[in-house]
Amino acid sequence: MNSIARITLIAVTLCYLCCSPAPANAAAPQKPNIIFILADDLGYGDLGCYGQKKIKTPRIDQMAADGMKFTQMYAGNTVCAPSRCVLMTGLHMGHARVRGNTWVKENQSLKDEDFTVAELLKKAGYKTALTGKWGIGEEGTQGVPNLQGFDYFYGYLNQHNAHNYYPEFLWKNGEKAALRNVVDPSTISKGPTGKDRLGGVATKKVDYSHDLIMQEALSFIDRSAQDPFFLYVALTIPHANNEAGRKVGDGQEVPDYGIYKDKDWTKQNKGQAAMITRMDTGVGQILDRLKKLNIDQNTLVIFTSDNGHHREGGNDPEFFDANGPLRGMKRDLYEGGIRMPFIAYWPGTTPPGTVSDHIGYFGDLMATAADLANVPCPKGLDSVSIAPTLEGKPDQQQEHDFLYWEFYERGGKQAVRWGEWKAVRLPMFKGKTQLFNLEEDLGEATDLAAKHPELVKKMEAMMDSAHTSDPLWEPRGKPAKKQPAPGDGKPRF
Repeated sequence: MNSIARITLIAVTLCYLCCSPAPANAAAPQKPNIIFILADDLGYGDLGCYGQKKIKTPRIDQMAADGMKFTQMYAGNTVCAPSRCVLMTGLHMGHARVRGNTWVKENQSLKDEDFTVAELLKKAGYKTALTGKWGIGEEGTQGVPNLQGFDYFYGYLNQHNAHNYYPEFLWKNGEKAALRNVVDPSTISKGPTGKDRLGGVATKKVDYSHDLIMQEALSFIDRSAQDPFFLYVALTIPHANNEAGRKVGDGQEVPDYGIYKDKDWTKQNKGQAAMITRMDTGVGQILDRLKKLNIDQNTLVIFTSDNGHHREGGNDPEFFDANGPLRGMKRDLYEGGIRMPFIAYWPGTTPPGTVSDHIGYFGDLMATAADLANVPCPKGLDSVSIAPTLEGKPDQQQEHDFLYWEFYERGGKQAVRWGEWKAVRLPMFKGKTQLFNLEEDLGEATDLAAKHPELVKKMEAMMDSAHTSDPLWEPRGKPAKKQPAPGDGKPRF
């Protein structure tokens, strides 16, 4: 073969290797698994990595050390159901379907036209599962998990039932899975119609629901490890059993006090701490399972809470400094009610040991999931992807124009976050607006409304533009006679 022919052959070969389409069986880039772990009523200061001194959370603390800790991430609302609605639909409180906790079945349920993160990811080829508390779709409605994008569901539909850690059944897809517990009928909440059988206190305690929920989560990971999957672990810890709190004065329902049993604390405080540490152990089990299956580097794990801490069941949040430097708690739109611990762990992708001050909220899960699954995000949502931040590219991160919340209990209230500024109006629509500069006043101690009337008008206009009326949701009750004291504003970490 002469030199010209040799050169021609090499050129043709290189062209074929470089320009030919990939073989039909070539592996496409793998979509990351997504695990979203949601605690229930866990405060901003309840974790060691957020400054907690008394309650031990070593696995979550290590998760933060190996991942990314957010300082300014917010829940969808200040109570359970609406916060979860925002999380699943990418719509803030002014647009969401479920805007509060209620006994009314239709108000508490998503409808067929609602579109969830699970539906988006299922269409993108993901296996989808929920283990834990749903709260936005009642029995017999279109809002149940299996009709809202989840292939598999194990846990509670009704959030009042979820008060009881020893229920007589949990749902497994569309069927009731009987447990070995026995509930005292006299402790069951009947609801306004008197027909509902919700919550209660068990007289025979065998099957602890939290442990079952964690077991189901691990089993789903085991059987889904070869495919992209979305797992929503909606824990009930550390929510109190309110009915037990009323019946026996102790709603911190846990099998044992563990490492706190010999502490010179009240039994309620021992129980609160034991619940959170038990939750921490479960989070560690999930991380260990991912590593054992060698899928940890292709799995994004997010841990957060649905709203601020509580004092229900008899525990003392001041004893634990549960909201850290923040003002307020569950049912407040001050920071302690809505600013959440939020940790992202994605080995090999999310820069370890980093702290992000990006301002985001639960509604951003939808756009983030779409980004990671490489599918279009639905139009018209209140959702901004945080994928650039998770991938260590904060210079590419889009910001919200503002964040918005509304809450219909206690006469109603509204709040908006715009840059360093935070406005709270109560009662909602027509009440007085307070204005805080969170960069200078993290504890929301100094109302600057009188000094900045034009800024107040601007932020009230944001509230007005964000709210869309819904005849199913109207303010109810009377405003609290006394608002929570300001936080001390001193960072704990």
